[in-house]
Amino acid sequence: MVIDSHCHTGDRWYEPVDTLLHHMDRHGVSRAMLIQMLGQFDNGYQQDSVQRHPDRFVSVVGVDLSRADACDELERQAAQGAVGVRLRPTDRSLGDDPLAIWRAAERLGLLVSCVGNSTTFGDPAFDALVAQFPRLTIVLEHLGSNSSPDADAAAVAARQRVFGLARHAHVCIKLPGLGELIARPALMAADPFTLAAVASPVLRPAFEAFGPERLLWGSDFPVVSSREGYGQALGLCREVVRQLYPQAVDGVFGGNAQTLLARQSR
Repeated sequence: MVIDSHCHTGDRWYEPVDTLLHHMDRHGVSRAMLIQMLGQFDNGYQQDSVQRHPDRFVSVVGVDLSRADACDELERQAAQGAVGVRLRPTDRSLGDDPLAIWRAAERLGLLVSCVGNSTTFGDPAFDALVAQFPRLTIVLEHLGSNSSPDADAAAVAARQRVFGLARHAHVCIKLPGLGELIARPALMAADPFTLAAVASPVLRPAFEAFGPERLLWGSDFPVVSSREGYGQALGLCREVVRQLYPQAVDGVFGGNAQTLLARQSR
C-alpha cells in the first residue's frame, strides 16, 4: 500500500480532489493525507472529500489562531473525523496559555503536520516545545526546510541541524519528491542512478537521524506539478530510496504512514 502523506486540494485554490484521485489511481497510490493549505480555515471541502472517499483520504485541518475559540474549533473538527492539524513551529494561542492549541491537539489524539523552515524548526524554542508534548506526534514537512533545494552550504547545514529533533521519538519527517530537494538536472535524460548520487547528501542524514521507520513520503500535490510531476515524485524518489536503503521502501512509501494513522484512530 502506497500512502501519500502530503497533498493539498480545494474548490477555490489548487486542484479538486477528483484530479488528485486521477493521479493516485494512475500511479498506484492507495491513500492520501489532505493537508490544509496555509491561510485556509474553512475545512468543509476537505472534510467532505474524506466523507465521500473514506477509504482514500484523511484530513489534516487548519484552525485560525486569531480566534479565541480556536481550541474549540479544533475539537469540532476532530469530532468530524480530522486526524490532525497543521501548525507552524511559532504558532501560539491567544490568552493565558500560548501552547493551548498544542495541548488540545495532544489531548484530542491528533497529529501535527508542522510547516516551517530550517530557521524555525532549528530554533531552540521549538525544541523545547516539542519536549513538552511527548505524546503528540509531530511530523515535519518538506524534509525540515523550505520546499526548494538548499541554496548553499549554510542552507545544507541548517537543514541538517533540524535533524537533531530526531532525538524526540515522537517526531517524524516527510520525504518529498526529489524535485523539491535537488536542482532540476541540466541533462533531463539523467537516470535515477545519477539522481541518487545527487540526492544522497540530502537523504542520508535524514535517514541516519530518524531511521527508516520515521520517514513518510509526501508528493506536495499539486505544487509538484510545477516540478517533476506526481508520477516522477513517487517513482524517482522510490527508486533512489531503493538504491540507498532497500529495506526502507515499504515503510517510507506507505507502511509508516499506515502505522501512524492506525495509532491516531485508537
